[in-house]
Amino acid sequence: MSIDKIQQGDTLTQSKDLVADNIEKLKQLFPEIVTEGKIDFKVLQDVLGEDIEEEDEYYRFTWAGKAQARREAHKPSTGTLRPAKEDSVDWDTTENLYIEGDNLEVLKLLQKSYAGKVKMIYIDPPYNTGKDFVYKDNYKDNLKNYQEVTGQVDSDGNKLSTNSDSDGRFHSNWLNMMYPRLRLARNLLSDDGIIFASIDDNEVHNLNKAMEEVFGESNFVVQVAWRKSDNQANIGQIARVKEYILGYAKKKDDLTMFKMPLTDKAKKEYRYSDNIGQFRRAILLHKTRGRHFFDVKTKSGNILKGPWMINEEDFKKLDSEDAIYWTSGGEEQPYGKIYLHKSKGQIPNDFWGIEFGTNQRASSEIEELFGKRVFDFPKPTSMLANLIKIGADKESIILDFFAGSSSSAQAVMNLNSQDEGKRKFIQVQLPEKTNPKSEAFKNNYQVITEVAKERIRRAAQKIAEENPEKAKDLDLGFKVFKLDSSNIKGWDGNPEELETNLWDAVSNIKKDRTEEDVLYEILLKYGLDLTLPIEEKVIEGKTVFNVGFGALFICLGDNLTSKVAEGIGQWKEELAPEMCRVIFKDTGFTDVEKTNSVQTLKRFGITEIKSI
Repeated sequence: MSIDKIQQGDTLTQSKDLVADNIEKLKQLFPEIVTEGKIDFKVLQDVLGEDIEEEDEYYRFTWAGKAQARREAHKPSTGTLRPAKEDSVDWDTTENLYIEGDNLEVLKLLQKSYAGKVKMIYIDPPYNTGKDFVYKDNYKDNLKNYQEVTGQVDSDGNKLSTNSDSDGRFHSNWLNMMYPRLRLARNLLSDDGIIFASIDDNEVHNLNKAMEEVFGESNFVVQVAWRKSDNQANIGQIARVKEYILGYAKKKDDLTMFKMPLTDKAKKEYRYSDNIGQFRRAILLHKTRGRHFFDVKTKSGNILKGPWMINEEDFKKLDSEDAIYWTSGGEEQPYGKIYLHKSKGQIPNDFWGIEFGTNQRASSEIEELFGKRVFDFPKPTSMLANLIKIGADKESIILDFFAGSSSSAQAVMNLNSQDEGKRKFIQVQLPEKTNPKSEAFKNNYQVITEVAKERIRRAAQKIAEENPEKAKDLDLGFKVFKLDSSNIKGWDGNPEELETNLWDAVSNIKKDRTEEDVLYEILLKYGLDLTLPIEEKVIEGKTVFNVGFGALFICLGDNLTSKVAEGIGQWKEELAPEMCRVIFKDTGFTDVEKTNSVQTLKRFGITEIKSI
């Protein structure tokens, strides 16, 4: 038995290969389409028959660059996420994530660890006004592009902060940015999950069509019109006071949505009471909707024949339980009783007024935390909280990959403090530079992510101060990770640099990377949650990481001996995990010690051993 080395190009050194996964699914569904390991498209067309569109003209949604954008969604990332403990809060205990990086690459990196785990996604993408930031994706090397974009200049020094409407492909550029991100986001949703996206008039039609294509026309849930402004400017021809929130399900048949709390106005309808409690009336006799006919005698002896909303048996049961409310005088009629204390709330509608929060109030929230308005156009936490209430349960993961100032993170923490929920957030934001003229820049916040992280810290502190008795049970922290190139050196095969490459191959971990950097890259590529509990122990002078209570042991030290393997084996015995894997650094052993270590681990029942 030997240690299997993980090579560059192995699935551990790149994100999930979605194309390979989908091809494998096709092969399982239609084995006859496989010829010498390749897909025979002509055979697939024959198999699908009439379901293949053959007309030149047919209903579809397309734009310049769509095919390339689709391919980009399936291309694996070779990047990684590096831990930034210095920026984090409660690193060892929190289950919240804040990730700095281009969300296209980050979404790719999350494909293994978070596929099907996110109950709700909320995004507030650039509205494509011609002034807001648009991600200029470079499909040849997105990581290099990300590093250029964070400086807001390309390799030629051209500014990349706008998508001018004078560009002939104004809408296409925006769709090419959105489309692959939506496709990747769909994979992360649970089957009962939902995505909400804020947008305005500039791109609502295009976003709706793009989401319809990615999620399916049948999975459309809602298009909310939200009044964003407390007041309106009296300029121009029409005052624009609304935006939209589009909602699409992963699988509408499996979608779980929740009711909203009753408003004060709705509670006033429960104006009747009995010895059980407050109730409102439920119509039983309905001339147009009723479907049941039978005689009911009123208190004064009148006979009502229907049509009734319920059958005679159910009516008699309600009457025997004193669950019928009779009006007196005039037209005597029986009503059902709907009790306030049994109400689970009310279903949401598709028009949200200023009671859900406005842009002005969202700006005031920022000002309350910072003393200055250090972020332009945030979303109000009250509006986001209502989306979370209807789209996610109390144990859900909520993802926002256009996180901005992290209003959604604050909304999650606020809700948890109110209802003792255990919701977790994942925030993803490009570290875009702030405008030198902005309040943020003047207050020493040079990138948006610095504003957002500080907002989460201050919001958490405010929640803790206002809820001292609950604070110890709330997760008010977050782990910060930053997008970067892989910690593992790639073999480029350049003959001009052969000597350098051969010398570098002695140690394939980059010199400026720590053991923890490599640890979290392994978690990502193995598809493990980034917030899994990790315990460290020094064995024979070498740091060993225990991930997930013994599910995975990682030791990346040099000059390892079989005594380290012995210590890992004993630790594994103490924890008794159902399955156990061990990963070492390939250059950490001599050949003799490698062989001895394998035999030692085998003695403890550990057979899955790999090296990088």
